[in-house]
Formats: sequence, structure tokens, C-alpha cells
Amino acid sequence: MSYGPARVLPGDGIKITTNPDTEPFWEAAREQRLTACQCGDCGHFRMPPSPYCPKCQSTQKAWPDLPGTGTIFSFAICSKNPKTGEDYIYVPVVVTLDGTDDARLVSNLGGINAEDVRIGQKVQVDWNPIDDGWVLPVFKPAEAL
Repeated sequence: MSYGPARVLPGDGIKITTNPDTEPFWEAAREQRLTACQCGDCGHFRMPPSPYCPKCQSTQKAWPDLPGTGTIFSFAICSKNPKTGEDYIYVPVVVTLDGTDDARLVSNLGGINAEDVRIGQKVQVDWNPIDDGWVLPVFKPAEAL
């Protein structure tokens, strides 16, 4: 089956809600910087961020900048816009983030034909502004940027 080009979901209608554990991630994204929550004691990365480190139970956090690259760990091909039901090819992905000890981020992949997406494929972050002033990190194949 041929799906055609994957598109990221349009920014209208996406709402970002922050809390003390997630706000540093979203503030960095506004500046087009990819970051991840890292334990301030043992150094373990955790995405999504949480109040306690799952390895050592510390509440200490750091938010180092990451290189913005990663590897596709998992993906799906969707053929309908989830809000409107219209035909719309998009590819939600789980990306293992470079510069971490296996932290993963759920996002969208664009800039590629959906049938060409592969587990293990290298990707690079791109930035998708959304309506309320936030910026959503999305990914494209590393060779596409």
C-alpha cells in the first residue's frame, strides 16, 4: 500500500499544559532547544519528566540541552486526522534521544513518505509552532534537514 508523504499534525487545536515537572521542557522548546529531564544525583534521564528519579528516588533535576538527534524506536502510520476524520497521513514516532541513556520522546515525523519510515532510522528535531505560542518538537529524517 502506498501512503504518500507524512505530515505533522497541524498546530491549530493542540494545547500544551505544563506543570513544574514539564515546564522546563516546553520553555526550552519555545527557544527551539531540545532538552530532557536528568537526575541531579545519579544522572539518569527520564522522559516524560517526573518528580522522582525512578533509579535513585532523588528529587534533584537538571535540564541539559541535547543534540536534537535520535533514532526511531517505534512508529505507526495513521491515515486520518484524529480530530476531523479527514484523510491525513501522519506518523507518530517514539524517538530514542541522542545524548541520553535511552530517554524516549513521543512526537510526529514529517518530510518522508510514510512507507519509507523504518525502526532504527536516524532523525533530527524540527520545530512546529502552535497556536498558543508554544513550539512543538517534531522530527524529520536526519538527511532531510
